[in-house]
Amino acid sequence: MTSIEQTDVVVVGSGFGGAIPAYHLAAGGARVVVLERGPWLASDEFDHDFLLGSSYTRIFDFTVGDGMSVLAGNCVGGGSVVYFATMPRAPRFVFERSGSLGRRMWPAAISRDTLDPWYDVVSGALPVTEQSWNDVPFAGGLFAAACHHAGRTANPVPSAIDKPRCTNCNWMMAGCRFDAKRSLLLNYLPAALAHGAQIRPLHEVQRLSRTPEGGYRIHYDVIDDEDYRVTRGGGVIEAKIVVLAAGAGATPVILQRSTADLGAMPAAVGRYFSGNGERLNTAVVNDERARELLGLDRGDGTAYEAYQIGKGPCVATWDKLDASLPEYSRYSLEQLYFPPGLGTVLAQVPGATGPTWFGREKKEMLRRWRSWLTVFAMTEDDNEGVFGAPPARGNAERIAQQMLGRGSLRYDPTENTLRGWAESDADVRDILERDGLARVRPWTNDQVGAYTVHPLSSCRIGDDPATSALDDRHELRDHPGIFVTDGSAVPGALTVNPALTIAALAERAIPGLVRAAQQRGVAVTYGAPSPDGSRTTAVPPPRDA
Repeated sequence: MTSIEQTDVVVVGSGFGGAIPAYHLAAGGARVVVLERGPWLASDEFDHDFLLGSSYTRIFDFTVGDGMSVLAGNCVGGGSVVYFATMPRAPRFVFERSGSLGRRMWPAAISRDTLDPWYDVVSGALPVTEQSWNDVPFAGGLFAAACHHAGRTANPVPSAIDKPRCTNCNWMMAGCRFDAKRSLLLNYLPAALAHGAQIRPLHEVQRLSRTPEGGYRIHYDVIDDEDYRVTRGGGVIEAKIVVLAAGAGATPVILQRSTADLGAMPAAVGRYFSGNGERLNTAVVNDERARELLGLDRGDGTAYEAYQIGKGPCVATWDKLDASLPEYSRYSLEQLYFPPGLGTVLAQVPGATGPTWFGREKKEMLRRWRSWLTVFAMTEDDNEGVFGAPPARGNAERIAQQMLGRGSLRYDPTENTLRGWAESDADVRDILERDGLARVRPWTNDQVGAYTVHPLSSCRIGDDPATSALDDRHELRDHPGIFVTDGSAVPGALTVNPALTIAALAERAIPGLVRAAQQRGVAVTYGAPSPDGSRTTAVPPPRDA
């Protein structure tokens, strides 16, 4: 009989929900193996183009569902490699939300006050810093000036960016080749490696089963480095503890596929998916009006025409993050950048008399793309997403060699969600169309449905077993020893970028995770300090290793 590899802990995924447990458990003395389905790229492999086979197609997972598409990271470092490093804390009212339940959806043990110490830990580890107005590039300045003109406030957003290293190249979505973006490749993951953790890229976990001793077997395929539809064998590894952090679009699928071996899953697995209430508006700015109304001038007589210069979202208006407003009327509006390729396909023509996606008017809009401004709304939704039966393997049926797949997620927005989108759309128009500054077109769901870059809640924590898959320690109900610490554990939409909250929840889960590991015979302790933000790089092994 062939022996099966054994370890103490297997972590599935290497984003915020995976890297943080991997570090703390390894630092506490546990044997830790991280299985990551995506590739492991070094800084100099992050490309400034969007060709097939570039870092852009290699490190993303774009899954098309029924009514909702999900864009997520697919690489060592997960979403931290492709995110825009915007790191606000969730507003206090978020933790008191009722959503579709009609009662508080968050566990009683978690509030903004109880999570703040964990926010502090992550903010020091990455680290997260405040931006000044001198750090804000042209697009952020334009949005801030437009907000001021409309009688609104605007603020630079806190970020995990090493400002002296940033070149304002605006290629953050393809990975930062300058190590200016403080991804997990620069803090938690190298710290985990230093304590003996192993990271195995291109290992896609398919399902879990039990060992006779009460532990778990993790069944995985090895994925081809160039064509993700192709497998290069597979294997099984046994562990006493499993930490699932494959993302809100993949973690529930792994659990669904494991039902035949593990038995019934909690009813909330694969239900209550939230797209963080996200919404896009594309504006085409009238540069002459920007000069006249806002007094903008880049120094060469040009008022704006600088959509491509800068770094992700840098400025937000938080005027509607007001606890006194009714639920579904609270949201943030954030200046954003979607690069050519993705952004030009998504954008629709404001005020079109013909087709909005293509044709003569779209061609004219593309001619002026340097004068675009994208505004990103994060609203309160109703957790209406549901996953259907899992595909034969992976989280989706892969359509293309890299990046693109067809998933089982179904999303039919409720009137509550639609109201939040409509109110945020109206706010964007009020700010940007005032006095002829710009023409605005909101995203429409008519052709391709909604989308999210911040998937949440498909295996959420909570106090009610009927509506939450996890207890407030992130342990899967009725399946001791399985923990979920990624975005799928977040109970609902946050109205802001979720990365810092996901990371803070993961830090908060570690003491309970360590206790569970000790009870299952793992020699591990808790108490290692989080990485201090000093620059160390997780270097991928040679390709033939």
